[in-house]
Amino acid sequence: MELINTIGTAGAIILVYMTVMFILAMLTKDNSIADIAWGIGFIIVAITTLVVNGNFFPRQLFVAALVVAWGMRLAIRILKRNWGKGEDWRYREWREKWGRYFVLRSYLQVFILQGAILLINVMPVLIVNKTSDSSVGIMDVIGALVWLIGFFFESVGDWQLDRFIKDPVNKGKIMDRGLWRYTRHPNYFGEVTMWWGIFLVALSVPLGWIGIVGPMIITTMIVFVSGIPLTEKLMEKNPAFQPYKERTSVLIPWFPKKKK
Repeated sequence: MELINTIGTAGAIILVYMTVMFILAMLTKDNSIADIAWGIGFIIVAITTLVVNGNFFPRQLFVAALVVAWGMRLAIRILKRNWGKGEDWRYREWREKWGRYFVLRSYLQVFILQGAILLINVMPVLIVNKTSDSSVGIMDVIGALVWLIGFFFESVGDWQLDRFIKDPVNKGKIMDRGLWRYTRHPNYFGEVTMWWGIFLVALSVPLGWIGIVGPMIITTMIVFVSGIPLTEKLMEKNPAFQPYKERTSVLIPWFPKKKK
């Protein structure tokens, strides 16, 4: 019952939050706000459900800190990347395709759908926050280490990519250095790995296994729906991408294939 109440609280928070973000997007005529809202939404849900449940134990505080660290870094990076550049090309394309149904479809397919995914994704955190267990075990340690690996790949991968893009010498080239030499998407690998890490922490508490829906949904979205497919669709316009694609692992880091 505690878990159901916690999920209900999170769902209500997300609905209000995404509705406010939608209104802001309509006023600014920029649905790219949804990308910035993503990470911040997790922070709001994690902290609110922590406070509502009142279980301020080491595990709960630790998981909340992980979510805040991930969400703030992601939101700030996207904000800096998008600042002054207008609406992202994906949303501009949908704006044209959806025509007179743009407002309704924006609310349902961009903000509410994203909110639903957020609710599933954050499930391991909700399960941890509803539990009053104060013990710390081996799964907490393993989960933390896995999360740190993910955070390293996402933050360093983004930093390397940003530096590469800023250098005018690299215009028209494909980023294949640093972590990008071993995976075409180190940032995406990092993101899914962090959520698998939080799930492992959730396994330390009763019903923690239910939290597997979190990393499963984000992994599915990134690998098959909106992450890698959309990114590579854009990258394929560059002739240099095909050789890079053939020699480099799509997600899980591995040594590049040798040229035949």
